[in-house]
Amino acid sequence: MPERDTPRVVPPPLIVLGTILMGFALDRLSPIGVAGAVFGRSTRALIGGTLVVLAVWPMARALWRFHAVGTPSEPWKPTTGLATGGIYRRTRNPMYQAFGLFVLGFAFAFGSDWMFLSLPLAALIMHFAVVRREERYLAAKFGERYRDYCARVPRYGWPV
Repeated sequence: MPERDTPRVVPPPLIVLGTILMGFALDRLSPIGVAGAVFGRSTRALIGGTLVVLAVWPMARALWRFHAVGTPSEPWKPTTGLATGGIYRRTRNPMYQAFGLFVLGFAFAFGSDWMFLSLPLAALIMHFAVVRREERYLAAKFGERYRDYCARVPRYGWPV
């Protein structure tokens, strides 16, 4: 049987959703109470909302670039082309960086200590269960062209 033409990744939106839900659940089961004490509700909402809105910009640019190249943005589907222009000239993973900013925004907005504390674990899961697998898949599929791209563009560069 032929191997599937995908990197076989954990769907990144599930990692994000899991991090948010786990943060809320742990806040309820074992509250720490620091985030809510440091910033008032309106300040948290302003900071959190700003971070969530800022996360939309690199996400939208990345999705547009995938559309322009004609390849699916979902990493569990076969990749048909490399997105190397636009935002992908600065960073190889703008969507995953935007996901982190999105979770950080939620953590601020809801004063979720556990969401803050869970973010590094989510980033590690994203790195090893998604990014590294995608890199192996893309290197195997696109060869030297992808390796040249990796040599020019950082894995986690500044996306703006």
